[in-house]
Amino acid sequence: MIKFSHTIFALPFALSAVILALDRDYAFNPGDFFWIILAMIGARSAAMGFNRIVDAAIDAKNPRTAQREIPSGKITHVQSILFVTGFSALFLLAAAMLGKVCFYCAIPTLALLFSYSYTKRFTFLCHLFLGFAISMAPLGAWIATTKSFYWPILILSFALMTHISGFDILYACQDYAFDRAEDLYSIPSKYGIARALQISSILHVICFLSFIAIYFMFELHFIYLISAMMIGGILLVEHMIVTSENLTQIPIAFFHMNSAVSLILLAGIAGDVFLWPH
Repeated sequence: MIKFSHTIFALPFALSAVILALDRDYAFNPGDFFWIILAMIGARSAAMGFNRIVDAAIDAKNPRTAQREIPSGKITHVQSILFVTGFSALFLLAAAMLGKVCFYCAIPTLALLFSYSYTKRFTFLCHLFLGFAISMAPLGAWIATTKSFYWPILILSFALMTHISGFDILYACQDYAFDRAEDLYSIPSKYGIARALQISSILHVICFLSFIAIYFMFELHFIYLISAMMIGGILLVEHMIVTSENLTQIPIAFFHMNSAVSLILLAGIAGDVFLWPH
C-alpha cells in the first residue's frame, strides 16, 4: 500500500537541511541522523496510510484507483489502521528521541499531515495544503539537528512546498472528470486542465527561484548552482511533456522527474558542502 519510494520526494530535502546545518558548524549528534530518517519514514507512511483509509470509498469509485489495496480488498481497514497507528508511534518516538521541542512539535505536525486527507472535500487549495504539510520536513530536520530556529531554512521549506504543490496539481489532472462528477475540489476541477497546468508552471517557477535564493542565503558555491540549474531544466522538461492534449506522461513526470529533483538537490548540497574547498 505504501512504498518507501513515496518518501523520496521529501526525505532528500530533510537531509539537505541537516547538511546545511553541518556547514554552519552546529554540533551534530550522529544518532540524530538515525532518528531523523525514522521520523521521516514514520510521518510519511502514517500520513499516506491515513489518506488511503479516508479515501477508500472514493478510490473504489474511481477507475484509476479502484485497484488500490483497500478498495480491492487486498488489505483490510483493520490492517490499515494498525499500519497507521504503528508508523504514527514510530514518528512520535523518533521525535521524542530528538528532544522535547521536536516531540511537542510532532503532535500538531501529525495532525496537519492527517488533515490534508479531508481538504479536497471542501477546498481547491488542497494541493497547497499538501505542499505546506510536507514542507515541514526541512524545518523539522533543521530543528532536530541544531536545536534552534534559523529563518533562512524556511526558503528550503518553501521550495519543497511549491515543488510538491505544483506536481500534485499535475497529478490531479488525471482525475479531472471524476472529481467534477463527484463534486471533489481540486484546481483542475475548478479551473480546467489548461489553467491548472499554467498554475502548476507558476508554482514551479517560484520553486526554481527558491532554489536560487538558497544559493545566496547559505553562501553556497558552484557545485550547488549546477544542481539548481539541472533542477530548473527538469522542471522545464516536465511541463513540456505534460500538456492538456496529452496527460499520458504524468506518471513519468510525477514519479521519476520529481524524484530526480529531490535527489539532485541533495547531491548538489552535499557536494557543495563536503567537496568544495572552505
